[in-house]
Amino acid sequence: MNAEIPILTILVAWPLVAALVLWLVRPLHGAARTYGIAVSLVEVVLAIVAVALFDVVHAGTVQLTEQVPWIPAIGASWALGVNGLGLTMVLLAVALVPVVMIARQPGEGGPDWGWVVLVLLLTATVVAVFSARDVFLFYVLFEAMLFPVYFLVGRYGGPDRRRAALKFLLYSLAGGLIMLVGVVAVHGYGPGGEQAFLIDNLAGNLTASEGAERLLFVSFFLAFAIKAPMVPVHTWLPDTTQQADAGTSTLLVGVLDKVGTFGMIVLLLPLFPNASAWAAPVVVVLAIVSIIWGGLVALAQRDFMRLTAMTSVSHFGFIVLGIFVGSATAMTGSMIYMVAHGISTAAMFLTLGYLEKRGQSQWIPNYRGMQRVTPVLAGLFLVAGLASIALPGLSGFVPEYLVLVGTFEANWLAAAFAVMGVIIAALYVLLPYQRMFTGPKEEGIPGAPDLVAREKWAMAPLVVAMLALGFFPGPVLDVLTPIADSSAPLVQTVAADNTTAMAVEGSAK
Repeated sequence: MNAEIPILTILVAWPLVAALVLWLVRPLHGAARTYGIAVSLVEVVLAIVAVALFDVVHAGTVQLTEQVPWIPAIGASWALGVNGLGLTMVLLAVALVPVVMIARQPGEGGPDWGWVVLVLLLTATVVAVFSARDVFLFYVLFEAMLFPVYFLVGRYGGPDRRRAALKFLLYSLAGGLIMLVGVVAVHGYGPGGEQAFLIDNLAGNLTASEGAERLLFVSFFLAFAIKAPMVPVHTWLPDTTQQADAGTSTLLVGVLDKVGTFGMIVLLLPLFPNASAWAAPVVVVLAIVSIIWGGLVALAQRDFMRLTAMTSVSHFGFIVLGIFVGSATAMTGSMIYMVAHGISTAAMFLTLGYLEKRGQSQWIPNYRGMQRVTPVLAGLFLVAGLASIALPGLSGFVPEYLVLVGTFEANWLAAAFAVMGVIIAALYVLLPYQRMFTGPKEEGIPGAPDLVAREKWAMAPLVVAMLALGFFPGPVLDVLTPIADSSAPLVQTVAADNTTAMAVEGSAK
């Protein structure tokens, strides 16, 4: 049934229309940034309306649905709808946009209007991809959201921005093209009809053989692993964040990369449950490698933007581990981890962006004693770093705890290796803090200004969110737990069914 109010389509259309208007007008000076802040705040209000219309009691079911034919010849439709996870990710996306708008210094890197237009386009595509219930629509949006990021990096980034933007685009397009093969194959193995690509119709109704299902799984998983990002297809991320401005990096790592793990939950598990069970042991190993390798490489970095990127590789390893280990507890932790990481990594990128503006460098050895020069900036970086390493009372603690507890229940050996990532995380956050912010201020940048009011206002909601999610995670857990209860057991249940079938067959022989 279609929702009485097409709130999801409105959430997509509003930033699109606003971006078109701004592109036509192209105002000078700071008007574009003010306009962008106003548009993004209205988007937040619209998201709150969606929350009010959403029935939390049935958070595990898809709600606020809208569906109209799009390409009838192939059965593709404009089908939107969200369960608790989709709605949570939409909220995260629209909440971070005004934060980066406020944090951006007017005229930074080029005309404000162009940057705001691209961010608004990115907002629309991200909201749509988190709401898409049609596989073909999901694929189109998955590819479309790459182009605003490409131009944000290539136009407003650092001196080597064009190479970084091209590398990002090539990696993402390569994964997307492989995924397109899977999308076409899914259509062929599906039930067909006017709703041939609808996820709910495809789940459990694919006629693919065991081998074909595994190939389909791989085609989708590779695209999601690049987006996530996972080792060994992660190398585009540090280059991109090193060259992108802090706001773009915030949206890229805090929101866009979550599309990879979101796709694993909403597409891979329901469409390919047998292949998911078959691939789970390998994916768990890759996740553990990402956790440890990402952390160790982060420790070796001397560029703080590359360091933050590699910490995210490690964090995404925890998220993927929770998805594929086959525990509802761990999957609940993974989903709330996606939110917590989006908040803490946004705070880290923005504070480091502020530091870079003051020191004109991302090189850690150039900074020393900044705690005495910019105490507010130093304190905010420490809070963000402690949240990312799961200090109790901050946003990262509950999700990481749930992932590890659930992993111990399902696979104690995997959990034992994953715990190593917790130890490494403490080192890759606290050691850079010591090197950049402690010591005599004469060794750093004497006279550098501390955060101004605009920068403090941008950080305030992130600090509040980190504390709220740390002390009061209940509302988010209530929304996400039903989805984990229905999705996570697919891996274990299918594996158990296969083992039972083999045992019965062996007894019969």
